Amino acid sequence: MRFPLRSNGRIGNPSYGKIPFPDSLTANSLTQLDHITDVKSLLQTLGRPNERDVQVAGKIDGDVMVLGAAGKMGPTLVSRIVNAFQMADQANRVIAVSRFQDDQAESEIRHSGATVIAADLMNEKDLAALPDAANVIHLVGMKFGSSGKSPMTWAVNTFLPGRVAQRFRDANIVALSTGNVYGEVAVDGGGSVETDELRPVGEYAQSCVGRERIFQYFSERHRTPVCLVRLNYAVETRYGVLLDIGQNVFAGRPVSLAIGHVNVIWQGDANSVCFRALQHCRSPAEVLNLTGPQHSVREIAERFGRLFDKPPRFEGQPRATALLSDASRCEKTFGGPATPVDQVIELVARWIATGQPTHGKPTKFERHDGRF
Repeated sequence: MRFPLRSNGRIGNPSYGKIPFPDSLTANSLTQLDHITDVKSLLQTLGRPNERDVQVAGKIDGDVMVLGAAGKMGPTLVSRIVNAFQMADQANRVIAVSRFQDDQAESEIRHSGATVIAADLMNEKDLAALPDAANVIHLVGMKFGSSGKSPMTWAVNTFLPGRVAQRFRDANIVALSTGNVYGEVAVDGGGSVETDELRPVGEYAQSCVGRERIFQYFSERHRTPVCLVRLNYAVETRYGVLLDIGQNVFAGRPVSLAIGHVNVIWQGDANSVCFRALQHCRSPAEVLNLTGPQHSVREIAERFGRLFDKPPRFEGQPRATALLSDASRCEKTFGGPATPVDQVIELVARWIATGQPTHGKPTKFERHDGRF
């Protein structure tokens, strides 16, 4: 079935009701996500805790501080934690720290009920002035725009973690890392595991290894409980690999097959694990891969093509290697992702076709050289 098009080329669906997708796709289209119609409902969904989040919230002692709270992940993670504490009838504070250069992100976080602190963590006085917290989630990092800015990349990704680890030596620290630290592996090998040798490509990935090593060092030196979470790739409707591929298909642009396979996980599922990881901080530091199943880029594009009734165009040939991670260890601890990727693809297609807003930041997942 073809979708009715508006004059601007977008799928016409003013009421945003159910759109009948082709029979070859999932029968229960958007079962878990069909209520997401705009940014407001997206934020509500990403910030809604599940039962396991609420159970953990009832067991966590002390406040939770989220550093780098205004990034792509921060606002909905903060909201999820606030809501989890409320549902568990706990009075723990959630403290969101960022420079808050984005007024929208600050507004979203204030609306969630979190305590907001505007601070430049690279400023020693700002960092020292932060209140103590029993639990810290470190989201700060520099990736996009890092090419050509090597000194700043290393300062943010490696020097700052040392300062944070010293400032919060008595806290449980969950530090967000990336699967880029591994380098590429064979697409038929199941993905990198936590014990694999790290082979970072490019200064961004190298600096991320540096971030991990610094947290590991201070974890051992001060006996600070730390959990390093290697995430790739979190997706939602405004950002991520699925959006990149879907936008290209919808616009008739070729989809690169330079990287032929990817892991993806719904941002809400990633938020849940990042929060619950506070209970799995260890010294020496724990390391966990956080991601979803492996998918073919070609097959993702073809699925978007069926949804848009636009056959995708491709360029390049997939190599035998890609940046892939095996999250079996994480799944044994937290359970697997709750949100099927098929449903996310359908939601992203609807989001693109109805002209909803995006962050406008391509992931550049197709790059082999590590330059972002």
